Amino acid sequence: MAWITRFLTAVAFLAVGVIFSPETFGSRSDGPTSPSLSTFIKLAHILSFSTAWGAALWVTFIGGIIMFKYLPRHQFGNLQSKMFPAYFSLVGVCCAISVAAFGYLHPWKSATITEKYQLGFLVSAFAFNLTNLFVFTPMTIEMMKQRHKVERELSIGDETGWSKNQEAAKTNPKLATMNKKFGMIHGLSSLANIMSFGSLAMHSWYLADKLNL
Repeated sequence: MAWITRFLTAVAFLAVGVIFSPETFGSRSDGPTSPSLSTFIKLAHILSFSTAWGAALWVTFIGGIIMFKYLPRHQFGNLQSKMFPAYFSLVGVCCAISVAAFGYLHPWKSATITEKYQLGFLVSAFAFNLTNLFVFTPMTIEMMKQRHKVERELSIGDETGWSKNQEAAKTNPKLATMNKKFGMIHGLSSLANIMSFGSLAMHSWYLADKLNL
């Protein structure tokens, strides 16, 4: 994950630079930029945003639910522990590119209130993803590994669903405590993910209003 951390940091600094000093990168608050450059930046924004929104939609509401229903619980958890860092990295990079592109096309000094709000939504989505990538996901994975170890000692975890875990937790205080802590951390991670998705959804409404079909 070291390379993605460095890459995200570089893209984040680029996005901040574009927002607060767009003139440095050729954007003009007092006139139009090159039409071809503007088209390229719009394309980068659309592709990055749509990738982030589509990935968030699939992982949050489709892929994760299907995997939980049909995979053995430990297998599901191990898969998620590999998938989520990649997912949050992808969405984070896409959000950072969208922030940079939108900030370039709509310099803060000349942006309307609506455009400033939209930039805020994109920055929020980026921040929520970074929080998940660097804070909640590592904590969740570590707690999952500890709980898997306890469950293997109790010969559970190869089933689908939570029924055996809940039954075992009634007579095992250690497992019950782990379940509570895991649920809290996972809940915060899910909330950050939903907030990110909601921020992207707000921007999708703005983009839809700009389309001329």
